[in-house]
Amino acid sequence: MQIFKNNTIALVTGAGAGIGKSIALKLASFGATVVVSDVRLEAAEDTVRELPVNGKPHRAIALDVTNRQNVEQVFKEIVSTYGTLDILINNAGVSTMNTIENLTEKEWDFNFDVNLKGVFFCTQAAIPYMKNQGSGKIVNTASMAGKRGVPLLAHYAASKWGVIGFTKSAAMELAPHGITVNCVCPGYVKTSMQERELEWEAELRQMTQQEVKDEYIRNTPLGRLCTADDVAKAVGFLVSPEADFITGEALDVTGGADLV
Repeated sequence: MQIFKNNTIALVTGAGAGIGKSIALKLASFGATVVVSDVRLEAAEDTVRELPVNGKPHRAIALDVTNRQNVEQVFKEIVSTYGTLDILINNAGVSTMNTIENLTEKEWDFNFDVNLKGVFFCTQAAIPYMKNQGSGKIVNTASMAGKRGVPLLAHYAASKWGVIGFTKSAAMELAPHGITVNCVCPGYVKTSMQERELEWEAELRQMTQQEVKDEYIRNTPLGRLCTADDVAKAVGFLVSPEADFITGEALDVTGGADLV
């Protein structure tokens, strides 16, 4: 389904798997040329091979969002190659799980560096190019955990609260330049990251992984886990022309789990 104008260029970070991969697939299906970035180049290349072919070729690129020099070089290369950057999806993210009492500084910094500093670095790098063209759409991946307290994920939740606050502030600052900034807040998403979290939470709470998963589903009024494609659909809306007058929003994609 062609939604974007020809030669719409989108960058998706953390797109080697999970939510990022689904977003890349969605944007490509809408007609965008997608730069798929991931800290693991091989994973990014795997995603690119699955994207439908549009006008200009999609591209895989290695990107460590915590490395400012790497970020600036990648953005410069994208604009040099394609001439523009219309859409930025700040999706790269990590999680670990621990009690606050046992949480290490390394875990804290790891979550904040990728989940929040990475959003800052990439947004900052995109601004000059989007301001120059007088338009742009930025969507950040936050979390349901960015709107509520979450035991065992205090550090992760804090980083995602930060993403929401940054999103709203950037939306106000960049609106005069024709740039919209929004974020999505997924709930219990069925991904490889969730599989790791199920293992951690089950051990920390002395439950089975199936018991933890069943609890996630019970806490979701629509009665199932969120999928990566559910999130990609919301992102696709926010970067589409249908959302031209929407900015500063933190859109829940939770199946109602945020209401429980």
